[in-house]
Amino acid sequence: MPILVNHILFAAGLFCVSVVATYLVARLGILDEPNHRSSHARPTPSTGGIAIVATFAIGFATVWALSDQARLSTFHLFGFIISALGIALVGLLDDLKRLKTFKIKLGAQIAASVVLLAFGIVFSRVSLPGIGAIDLGWLGYPLTVFWVVALTNIFNFMDGLNGLAGGTAVTVAAFLCAVTFIEGSYFVYMFCYILAAGSAGFLVFNFPRARLFMGDIGSQFIGFSFAALAVIAAEIDVSRTSFLVVPLLFFNFIFDTTFTFCRRVLRGENVAQAHREHLYQLLNQIGWSHARVSLFHICITAAQGIGALILVGLDPDSRILIFLPFLIFQTLYATVVISVARGRGLMDSGISSDGIS
Repeated sequence: MPILVNHILFAAGLFCVSVVATYLVARLGILDEPNHRSSHARPTPSTGGIAIVATFAIGFATVWALSDQARLSTFHLFGFIISALGIALVGLLDDLKRLKTFKIKLGAQIAASVVLLAFGIVFSRVSLPGIGAIDLGWLGYPLTVFWVVALTNIFNFMDGLNGLAGGTAVTVAAFLCAVTFIEGSYFVYMFCYILAAGSAGFLVFNFPRARLFMGDIGSQFIGFSFAALAVIAAEIDVSRTSFLVVPLLFFNFIFDTTFTFCRRVLRGENVAQAHREHLYQLLNQIGWSHARVSLFHICITAAQGIGALILVGLDPDSRILIFLPFLIFQTLYATVVISVARGRGLMDSGISSDGIS
């Protein structure tokens, strides 16, 4: 128990660091100008993710210097750090309008994923119901790249309303922290409470009213980090925590993005064109406030977190079944939102051409 108290106090200290860092970043004057697909109406400071990354760096360096338990090999650690910070740099350049097209950003994400592979952070096996564990062999490499790039962009795409990405990051980090502490994956546990503290400090300035946005530096860093941590927890950390925990925690984000992408493909739309037809955006346009939509998703994420705690206690062959009630709920939710939005003529509004969303 004293150890947990020390961890909580340290996280509280990091929260204060994040609050101060976020306040300073807000004064830099780097503004996000509203456009056709924006959910805000006036220029707002962006790049709040700088504070999240800075808090991570301070917290991680401190824990690494003082703790003997939260360890990876230097080889794996180096690969994770340089790829995550590389993604943060790419996000910052995008926030500063230095990246001209989404293709450049996508190429950088793939390159960062390949760095993970080069340092041994890669899927090696998968467990299937009724079959058991299967060695992936060379298939583990493209599957790892796909997973990391996909979750990086999913989190980025869902960062569109006050408190949605930040609140979800805190909730996911808190539940993943609990799961990995129980399982004994101490490196992932340590990273999660640092990330929770950094995101919570930012959230003070982003919810319920946004005085600052996370920006791509924050959303890409967080999405990439969680994707990499899922692989590390399952393949490298002391205890092999099920990979399915992270996809379950982000299931509402994954469903929204996948559903929206597939629907636009079936409608023959240009999926490389920005839009305002994510389910969470339509829910906002229907009349739900930013705060209401964000709290709705945070509550769903918390329910998925409870599901994750249940998942790790199940037999590996039956763990996939825990997704079923969440899939049913998301399907019903999507059906209602699309029906109401179509009835109000919202389905073809808000198209712009500045990139994928």
